[in-house]
Amino acid sequence: MAFVPKRTILLGLRSCKQLEVVSPHKRSISLSCSYQQQDPPAATEQTKDSRPPKTGIMMLNMGGPSTLDEVHDFLLRLFMDKDIIPLPAQSQLAPFIAKRRTPKIQEQYKKIGGGSPIKMWTHKQGSEMVKILDEISPETAPHKYYIGFRYVEPLTEQTINQMESDGITRAVAFTQYPQYSCSTTGSSLNAIYRHYAQTPGLITNSNLQWSVIDRWPTNPGLIEAFTQHIKEELAKFPPEVQDDVVILFSAHSLPMTVVNRGDPYPAEVGATVQRVMEALNFSHPYRLVWQSKVGPLPWLGPQTDEAIKGLCKNGRKNMLLVPIAFVNDHIETLHELDLEYAKELAEECGVKNIRRAPSLNDNPTFVKAMAHLVKDHLAANQPCSRQLPLRCPMCVNAVCGQTKAFFAQQRL
Repeated sequence: MAFVPKRTILLGLRSCKQLEVVSPHKRSISLSCSYQQQDPPAATEQTKDSRPPKTGIMMLNMGGPSTLDEVHDFLLRLFMDKDIIPLPAQSQLAPFIAKRRTPKIQEQYKKIGGGSPIKMWTHKQGSEMVKILDEISPETAPHKYYIGFRYVEPLTEQTINQMESDGITRAVAFTQYPQYSCSTTGSSLNAIYRHYAQTPGLITNSNLQWSVIDRWPTNPGLIEAFTQHIKEELAKFPPEVQDDVVILFSAHSLPMTVVNRGDPYPAEVGATVQRVMEALNFSHPYRLVWQSKVGPLPWLGPQTDEAIKGLCKNGRKNMLLVPIAFVNDHIETLHELDLEYAKELAEECGVKNIRRAPSLNDNPTFVKAMAHLVKDHLAANQPCSRQLPLRCPMCVNAVCGQTKAFFAQQRL
C-alpha cells in the first residue's frame, strides 16, 4: 500500500479566504472557507520576453479536479497508478472503484466549493516565479513554467510533449512537495521516465536536458514563509491565551509499510518543523502530527484528530494547526483541517480557540524562494540531489531504480 490521501486523495478545493467563526460557546474558530472562483493566467502571458523560451520548469503535483465533472477521471487515474495504490487485477478493479466512489466524492466537493484550486494557485505561483527568474537569471532566460499533474490535465505526459514541441532545451522537473516521498514526487518522476521509455522516438529526437529539484524541506525562503504565517496567526488569538497556544504541525500520513521500506518523507517533514521552530525561537510548545489515515492498517501517527482530542483531555484547549507538507490549499486543508477538525471535532472536544495557519499559496516570500531555488539549481548544473539516486533500502518498485538512473545520468 502507498501514500493514499484521505478520501482517495481528494486534493483541492476552491480558492478560500480566512473566515473567523465564533461558536455559541464563545469558541473562536479560524476557517478558510469563503469560496472564490478565479481564472488562471494564460500560460502564453507568463513572460514579456518575445524570444522563444529557453528554460522550462515543470511544476509537479498530483493535481485535483477543478470541476465536479473531472472527479471520475481523477479517481480513475489515481486508482490505476500502481506507484501509489497497487491493486490486484488493477485494470478491472480500478474502474469499478472509481465509478462507485464518484457520486460520494462529488458531494464532498459540492460542500466545499465544487472543485480544486491547485491549478489556479500553481498558475499564479509559476507566473510570478518566471518573472523573477528572467530578472535574476538572464543567462537561462527566457523561462517558461509548465504544470505537470498526475491525475488531471495538464497531465505530466502531455506537458512533456508540449515542452518538446516548444523547443525547450533545458528542462527542470520541480516538485511542489518540499519533502520527498516515493508516493508523491517519486510517482511524478516515474511518470516522466515512463513516458520517454514508452515513446522511443520522443527521446531519440529530444533536445531536452533534464534535471530535477526533488526535495527542498529546509529551504530558507520556505521556512521564512511558514514562519510568517504562523506569527501572523498566533497574533490573532486572544491576548490572554497567546502564550498557551500549542502548535500542531500537520502533514499527510503514510502507511507504516511505506515508512518501513525507508521512505525519507517522515524525516524530511521533521526537518522542516525543526527549522520553523528554530526561526520562532521555540516560542510555543509544538508537536508534529499526521492526518488523513485511510483503512485499518497501521499508519504513521499520532493522527491529527487524535492529538486534538488528547490535548483537550489534558487541558490544552488553544491550538494552531499548521499544514507543513502542503504548499497549496486543497481538500486536506480546506475540508479536513478547517471543517472536520477546527469546526466539528473542536466543538465536540470543547476546544476554546483553534486556528489554522494559511497555506503558502501565492505568498510573495514563498514565490521568491521558489525562483531563487530554481536559479541556484540551474547554476549548480547538477541533474539531481545526492539523495535521489539512492533507492529505499527495502524498495519493491523496479521502476524507481530506472527513474533514478534516468535523472542521475543526465548530462548538462
